[in-house]
Amino acid sequence: MKTTLVMGAALTLSISMASGVVMAHGGASGIVKERMELMKEMKSSMKTMSAMFSGKAEYDASAVKEAAQVIEHYSGDAMTKLFPEGSAHGPSEAKPEIWQEWDRFQSLADQLKRYTSALEKAADNGMASSGSAASTMMGSGAMMGHSTMMGTGTMGNMMGDQGPSEEHLAEMPADMVFQMVTDTCSACHTRYRVEE
Repeated sequence: MKTTLVMGAALTLSISMASGVVMAHGGASGIVKERMELMKEMKSSMKTMSAMFSGKAEYDASAVKEAAQVIEHYSGDAMTKLFPEGSAHGPSEAKPEIWQEWDRFQSLADQLKRYTSALEKAADNGMASSGSAASTMMGSGAMMGHSTMMGTGTMGNMMGDQGPSEEHLAEMPADMVFQMVTDTCSACHTRYRVEE
């Protein structure tokens, strides 16, 4: 039940990102347009995965891998290089806090890259909600502090905790790693993106 609610929230976030990106593209040019296009590609991949993890589409490990690769490709340095100082103009939705808190922003971009790389590897593990013994065992780790808000995610990184290794994450059920990806996106958007 909790997984369904979380995945529903992720789908809602993806849809709201889509509507914001479409509206914002009008008049965008240069680096602002380039990063809006990057976000559009990432949003499309999130939407694909959200549908599978929320049960609206059949789970397909190959599709999860492909979508995770897209996000991984556009995160980390590939993302931050599209946010040079002084590029909050025009139809940009970037808040000035990005440049005031550059290390934190960079950390979230790097975290997104790490989580999507792990998600690509975890795709074959299936979902915790499938009830397999491996999923249940891995799921207990998430309940004991490996979830993104307290362990490996934004709060963990703010306190200097890098969380579990990519190898550990890759052994988890795919839906749990996907939740870490969505939490990272949400943390970044909440802090660094202008609300519509």
